[in-house]
Amino acid sequence: MWREAAAEALPEVEFRAPVDATALAEAERRLGRGLPAQLTALLMETNGMVGEYGTDVVWTLDRIVEQNLLFWSPDTFSGLYMPFDPLLFFGDNGGGNQFAFVLTSERPDIFVWDHEDDSRLWAARELADYLHRSLGGDGDWYR
Repeated sequence: MWREAAAEALPEVEFRAPVDATALAEAERRLGRGLPAQLTALLMETNGMVGEYGTDVVWTLDRIVEQNLLFWSPDTFSGLYMPFDPLLFFGDNGGGNQFAFVLTSERPDIFVWDHEDDSRLWAARELADYLHRSLGGDGDWYR
């Protein structure tokens, strides 16, 4: 399902080998929280997606874990940005802005974090919508 949705938006999208349930469980253990169901389903089909110009539209599971642990660390960005605890980052636009699920509510919406002004803006209504917009759009499609 996820591969087909992505290929509809961008036939040249690159896929990776899927992750297994053991890797997902270990990632959730390291993060100390569960991954959104849509993201889990996507990762079980492909361990990330690469769009035009090598943009990591969806990161690998390892990168998801490492980036979020970095952003959630109290010593990393606490004096520079609002807290990142409610966000689970999973992809970027290649220019520094990152896309995330909000973990503090039961919403499938995707938000973008702008690294220049620390804003968090709504970008898509759910993961399939995000794939369609990000793979089929240009640069700052979320604005």
